[in-house]
Amino acid sequence: MATTRTASTHWEGPLLEGGKGVVNLESSGLGTYDVNWPARSEEPGGKTSPEELIAAAHSSCFSMALSNGLAKAGHTDITLDTRADVTFQPGQGITGIKLTVHGSVPGLSAEEFSEFAEAAKTGCPVSQALSGTTITLEAALA
Repeated sequence: MATTRTASTHWEGPLLEGGKGVVNLESSGLGTYDVNWPARSEEPGGKTSPEELIAAAHSSCFSMALSNGLAKAGHTDITLDTRADVTFQPGQGITGIKLTVHGSVPGLSAEEFSEFAEAAKTGCPVSQALSGTTITLEAALA
């Protein structure tokens, strides 16, 4: 069964001259988040950016994919901490995404963990959606 999740943004004003917006996570109802150009291209200042939202989506999707791959191979004692760093360069766009995962999976070697992590990076639906950008991965057992 297909699912659709929805977020929306209300924007006011010109981008570079004080324009601002509010992102609403509609499907979950978890909240609204302020966005503006300085939060995207300079310091966040308590606001979010499209890149931070992409990083949240990518880190959670990757973690789900890795957990699923490990479980299908019989590993059930799984702890993962995943970070996604999305780099935005004004005038160029998103120039890369770095996934970093540290895991604890008893009975698994570092090499095996890296293999599962690479498969998750390739198979994660968000990675697939973002395939037009360079995605790198660092995987290590705790």
